[in-house]
Amino acid sequence: MERIEFSLRTPYIDLLQLLKATGLCATGGEAKWTVDEGRVTVNGEGESRRRRKLLVGDEVVVDGQYLVVLISKGER
Repeated sequence: MERIEFSLRTPYIDLLQLLKATGLCATGGEAKWTVDEGRVTVNGEGESRRRRKLLVGDEVVVDGQYLVVLISKGER
């Protein structure tokens, strides 16, 4: 499984925004469809909330792509 690290520069990012920002989904519509089809897990559990707020340390898996939300370098 490929690991993608995403640096968070705000307190949180919602699931749809993360899918678009990482390039896993090209459009908002594709991101909505991906979540609605049950292809996303957050921290090991299926996630159906499109606007789920993701925080530093959350782990997201979409179709075999493993994402980790990390704190930005300037905020450590």
